[in-house]
Amino acid sequence: MDDKEFFRAVAERSGLSRQEAADLTRATLDTLGHRLSAGEARDLALELPEPLRGSLQSGQGEMEIFGPDESIRRVGEHTGLTEPEAARGVRAVLNTLQEAISQKEFAHAMSQLGKEYAQLVESTR
Repeated sequence: MDDKEFFRAVAERSGLSRQEAADLTRATLDTLGHRLSAGEARDLALELPEPLRGSLQSGQGEMEIFGPDESIRRVGEHTGLTEPEAARGVRAVLNTLQEAISQKEFAHAMSQLGKEYAQLVESTR
């Protein structure tokens, strides 16, 4: 899956335009980059299309601990989306991420993020 396909899938899942989906994807990956350990963010980035890798790795530094609600708040703040739009968008990005990378890498990331994040993915199935 290349970056354009990724954005298209996020747009379809979220009901946003492709440009909004692109901004949303970058903001969500940036937020995840702050939430994951540097090693996990790097491993995850290696499985993403090249143009998306920098978004995930921009947050590398000390891992921050926060839940999905804070992730949604940060994404909304970064993109200007409302909270419901950002929540729907974060779910769309996580589900698209699940399709775009290996099951093993997705499981590693979810284990580090915790069950509340996994429930965001499950809530859209």
